Amino acid sequence: MKPIVAIVGRPNVGKSTLFNRLSETKKVIVIDQPGATRDRNYADSNWNGKTFIIIDTGGFEPVTSERMLIQMREQTTLAIEEADVIIFMLDGREGLTPADIEITQILRKTKKPVFYTVNKIDNVRQENLTFEFYRLGIDRIYSISSQHGLGVGDLLDDVVEHLPEISVEEPQEERIRIAVIGKPNVGKSSLINKILGYERTIVNSTPGTTRDATDTSFDLNERKYLFIDTAGIRKKSKVSQQLEKYSVIEAIKTLSRCDIALMMIDAQEGVTDQDTKIAGLAYERGVACIIILNKWDLIEKDNSTIGTHVQHVKDSLKYLDFSPIISISALSGQRVTKVFDLINTVYDQYSQRVSTGILNAKLEEFTTKLPPPRYRNRPNKIIYATQISIKPPTFVFFVREPKGMHFSYERYLSNRIHEELGFEHTPLRIVFRKKGEERS
Repeated sequence: MKPIVAIVGRPNVGKSTLFNRLSETKKVIVIDQPGATRDRNYADSNWNGKTFIIIDTGGFEPVTSERMLIQMREQTTLAIEEADVIIFMLDGREGLTPADIEITQILRKTKKPVFYTVNKIDNVRQENLTFEFYRLGIDRIYSISSQHGLGVGDLLDDVVEHLPEISVEEPQEERIRIAVIGKPNVGKSSLINKILGYERTIVNSTPGTTRDATDTSFDLNERKYLFIDTAGIRKKSKVSQQLEKYSVIEAIKTLSRCDIALMMIDAQEGVTDQDTKIAGLAYERGVACIIILNKWDLIEKDNSTIGTHVQHVKDSLKYLDFSPIISISALSGQRVTKVFDLINTVYDQYSQRVSTGILNAKLEEFTTKLPPPRYRNRPNKIIYATQISIKPPTFVFFVREPKGMHFSYERYLSNRIHEELGFEHTPLRIVFRKKGEERS
């Protein structure tokens, strides 16, 4: 296990800016508004040849009665417990606050190294802003500018010296990357928490509670998974605040780094216009989907209930007709474990390759049954086909004239591959190329 460095502090002191600098990513929402980061976020970092995991946390409010702030404090406390080293960030422009003093008293109880860091010191003339922080009784105060990078190197030089030594890691098996997507308040975080069995992410009934994409590793029955909890994607007309706009962007970006999307739909509401748009984003990116009808325990049922709901989903999401559908209750745990059976099946198909020999033998059957449409009154025969990639499985068909291949025939080939070559539950990509353009 790599060493862990947690960044803690009051809201809006620059924790996420430092996190993004250390991880060399733009994973976390950075905006001049307190509380932009709520859950813990993880990323790899490296300094002076030492690798470690950096954790960004939500703003820590020592004394609060607001439910959301209490949950943010709990998430920060968990990060402190996980960490080997802690960076406590303070705001040089605001000066020392009573909340900073309260947090200092909490950190003094830990046996772990704590680096007291005054942020927003953007030039030498502002160094005098750090003096009052010595009232905390700390021997060393680090002054930095997380935005511009000033002083960050000196801080990291000392941080990595306090990291525990780790043995060389063995290569890790690739994890199945799963994004939980859907509009706000359909139970995405509740599903992940039910799977993990503890409060990994904040669960709250307020729509839009999850703002950053939050990654969590999970192993089950010798298979390795990585869950990505995404912000609820709102209609553009509902994105009234700047922060919500960033949430939409982050959720869309998350689909670009997952293998399977668990598309959660409120069974009581059925498929809405917004659900179709979210599912469409996953389809456009070639992500495999499992459609989850959540809150199934709240549905009044008879012998035809499940069939009616499944048919409604299929009619509404025709482009995802290959995606399996399951009804669950994330709150009670009803059928949640069954989701893993579907994940394994879908992933195996999503990452499957079929030999060129088998593919072309089947192609001959397909074209004999239904020949390609003629182009300019001449046959437009498919010469041969090959699979060029996976995730999603992508097939190239070499033909006399690609422009002559109608969409309906592309659909026909896709359906035959789905049904007869073991790709029943995965999206496919089909490409037509001119005979002789044999490039991968």
